Amino acid sequence: MTAFQTHPVPDYTAKQTGCLGQCGNGPMVLVLPDNVWYCRVQPEEVPAVVERHLRGGQPIRAMLSPHFHENSPKDPKT
Repeated sequence: MTAFQTHPVPDYTAKQTGCLGQCGNGPMVLVLPDNVWYCRVQPEEVPAVVERHLRGGQPIRAMLSPHFHENSPKDPKT
């Protein structure tokens, strides 16, 4: 949470939530309204999420949760 707070982006708000039902894959980041789920996000990865996705509009495929994004690199089926 702190990592997102140190990288503010206009029109986006970082919020800590309760359980998203993905505790085994956490820490999770859900970007709305894009409905993009990132799994196992580490604080040092937050600047990339901010710059590439929130500012640049390009989700980071390598970090996508396989539970929500078919054929993501973290998907054991691919």
